[in-house]
Amino acid sequence: MTTEYLDANRANWNERATLHAARDGSGYGVLRYVEDGAALSDVVRFDQPLLGDLTGKRAVHLQCHIGTDTLSLARLGARVTGLDFSENAVEEARRLVAETGDAVDFVRSDVSHATDVLPAGEFDLVYTGIGALCWLPSISEWAGVVAELLAPGGTLHIREGHPVLWSMNETLPGLTLAFPYFEQPVPLEWDDDSTYVEVSAPLQSTRTYEWNRSLGEIVTALLDRGLRLDALIEHDSVPWEALPGRMTLRPDGEYALTEQPSVMPLSYTIRASKPV
Repeated sequence: MTTEYLDANRANWNERATLHAARDGSGYGVLRYVEDGAALSDVVRFDQPLLGDLTGKRAVHLQCHIGTDTLSLARLGARVTGLDFSENAVEEARRLVAETGDAVDFVRSDVSHATDVLPAGEFDLVYTGIGALCWLPSISEWAGVVAELLAPGGTLHIREGHPVLWSMNETLPGLTLAFPYFEQPVPLEWDDDSTYVEVSAPLQSTRTYEWNRSLGEIVTALLDRGLRLDALIEHDSVPWEALPGRMTLRPDGEYALTEQPSVMPLSYTIRASKPV
């Protein structure tokens, strides 16, 4: 069944990639990266203080989608390869950097097979952006891939939606926990023709499957693979309106709860390193 879940998710993300990469002002607004060679994505700009100096570092961006965060890492000085399981996403990412002139490579693969298309043990940075882990069925398998890709002394940087947020049902009044916090073998099933940014058409491949896992499970998976935890930071914001009608957009492009913004974490950052 896992293959069927991933195939459904790939079909959905193939459609999203095409819509998100539109040059008509909808989607990700990709033309700003073409028109401004110094533009960074809001996600990478948020991460930048913790990323440190990336000059000359060999980086891989797992689940890179259409490459806006990936090229942003390159603009900070990294030598970056982006990886995604959606063929449309990889096509759009290559199209984008062909227009911007950023030196970024893209490969298509599931995360679980990343070392079939990328060299093991050669990356100074493994980067994963927000909204990624929920599409993977096993956090232990993901942590194993991260550990395989990292060079000794290399670093994982991930910022992700908080497991507490993924447990919320945004359609119910109040802040209501309704979905599993801990990783389950059977994913949650969704049927939705919308996406998280404004696009020009509804999705046709509407069925998707997602897995949550606890913060403890994520950290433990990395420790079990021999990585060292260097930082765990919880944030009171997230870069999309995760709880519609209950959030306020901040000047930095982040959304926070309008009332009592300190009541729950919305995202987190983990920095972990591979011992030398």
